[in-house]
Amino acid sequence: MTLANKLGLTDDIALAHEEERLTKLRAMELYDKGYLAAFEVGTFAGLAEIHGFLFQDVYEFAGKRRDVNIAKGNFRFAPVMYLSAALGAIDRMPQDDFDQIIAKYVEMNVAHPFREGNGRSTRIWLDAILKKELGRVIDWSLVDKEDYLLAMERSPIRDTEIKVLLRDALTDRITDRQVYMKGIDASYRYEGYDTYSIEDLG
Repeated sequence: MTLANKLGLTDDIALAHEEERLTKLRAMELYDKGYLAAFEVGTFAGLAEIHGFLFQDVYEFAGKRRDVNIAKGNFRFAPVMYLSAALGAIDRMPQDDFDQIIAKYVEMNVAHPFREGNGRSTRIWLDAILKKELGRVIDWSLVDKEDYLLAMERSPIRDTEIKVLLRDALTDRITDRQVYMKGIDASYRYEGYDTYSIEDLG
């Protein structure tokens, strides 16, 4: 069943295409208008602002914590009854060095606070933390899709793999628009969204 949406679409493929187009336009706006600088860094509130901005044209639940349990494959994300406590604990996690920041990112992925769009929003959130604390961001265009998905799948048990993968892709080009835009396209490819290039949309 197609996820309820503001566009009135009832076909999964049509919804995926429009979701990609509209949210990539918003991702571009997020960068070009400097909105990210105004959002809290490293908290669920900041992540909710990112999610709300990206998905505002598509879903009523944009920026809102989910109220249903969700799973991917055999992995169940944090149950709704524990979600608020989990997000509070994540907010309190330290983010002083690379290892702490990635540990926080892994925990937010396990929490999976939204109905849809968690990965795309949380990767932007992660870059905001890295930028503030370390003066670095990840060049996602250097991170292989399969390597990333496998490492993230294993990260709740052991996060060494994802740390190595992301550390190797760090860059100090934190104000480079191309790094950001190519990163958005790569981030969307991890989730199977590859119809539009963000630069073509611009």
